[in-house]
Amino acid sequence: MAFSIALIVVISLFLGFLLEKIGIPALVGMLGLGMVMSAFDLLDPSLLAVGVDLRMIALIIILLRAGLQLSFKTLKKVGRQALLLSFLPAFFEAGAITLFGPLFLDLSRMESLLLGSVLAAVSPAVVVPMMIRFIDEKQGTDKGIPTLVLAGASLDDIIVIVAFSAILQLYVGEDVNLVRALLSIPISLILGIGIGLFVGLFLYHIFSRYDPRATKRALIILGCAIFFVTSEQWLEAMHIPFAALVGVMAIGFIILQKNEEMAKELSSKFAKIWIFSEMLLFVLVGAQVDLSVAVDAGLNGIGLLLVGLFFRSVGTYLTTLGSPFSLKERLFIIIAYLPKATVQAAIGGTTLITLNARGLNPEPGQLILAMAVLSILLTAPLGSWAIAWAGRTLLVQEPRESSIL
Repeated sequence: MAFSIALIVVISLFLGFLLEKIGIPALVGMLGLGMVMSAFDLLDPSLLAVGVDLRMIALIIILLRAGLQLSFKTLKKVGRQALLLSFLPAFFEAGAITLFGPLFLDLSRMESLLLGSVLAAVSPAVVVPMMIRFIDEKQGTDKGIPTLVLAGASLDDIIVIVAFSAILQLYVGEDVNLVRALLSIPISLILGIGIGLFVGLFLYHIFSRYDPRATKRALIILGCAIFFVTSEQWLEAMHIPFAALVGVMAIGFIILQKNEEMAKELSSKFAKIWIFSEMLLFVLVGAQVDLSVAVDAGLNGIGLLLVGLFFRSVGTYLTTLGSPFSLKERLFIIIAYLPKATVQAAIGGTTLITLNARGLNPEPGQLILAMAVLSILLTAPLGSWAIAWAGRTLLVQEPRESSIL
């Protein structure tokens, strides 16, 4: 495992340096590196075995950084748009794929709905770090645009994952209480945010009283956040809906509201931890991509993805109506909401696994997996590059001395 990690670190840093010189985000090289290392068996099986946990820890670090950037003042300005962004673009995309899926692919209407629920999530792994960078660089912060995308994208994933779980249970014939499934979404968000705020407030008081070094504070928060996410499985086993990842953001959020200086110190520490975590996350996501599976979807699959992205963009544009954003800023939000990676890598193969476990026809699951892989290949590299370009080109840089964040 140590040799594989060494390869990841050295090659990722080298590729990142070269790609950023020509204006391409480093994560594009990391995704490609993961695919190449997987194809040539350069990744130690023991590293792949713990890949799920490593990716989750990296995602936790992203969301902690996100929470430490979520100014309450800014959230008040963009709250309505952030709420709409959490479900409207995903609804439009999933609806379009449900409608057009049978025309493009050999899928039933129900299978197309299942595919739509897999593809509808935006990727926090791609979007959140780039929004944090724009916040640091004061790009678009005068209107809170990076905060808007950051908050909306994080909630979007929770809603999509809950919807996918309910639709999959219906598809395989399990009895599902739809009212309960729908109610579980706001309940899980409220519980996650509430408990996250409580944990963050508790940690803030501990830090204020005993004043540990910033590095120790960051590690304590990270440990609590990992335990927080792990507890989600225990609560779900007791049929208690709980959005742990949103709670992780709430921990950082309340610390920022209580002590901005402490939040800046913690954010700086997590930024350093993220340098290593980012390499592992994107290389391991890339390692999950099977090019042969993606090829199976063919041109029809690409066509369906483009249709879905078009309707997603329409939904994203609708969320900006009535806002003070310019046309360029609205275009940036649309672009920022296109990339897919983390959620699709996590749940893309779930349908196939479930069908095989129940002895059902695996072909729909294979096609859904192929489409999930194809969505990563098409949108993660191009989307990350497009967001970087759009941030520089379409957003107005706020003078630092007048920053609201």
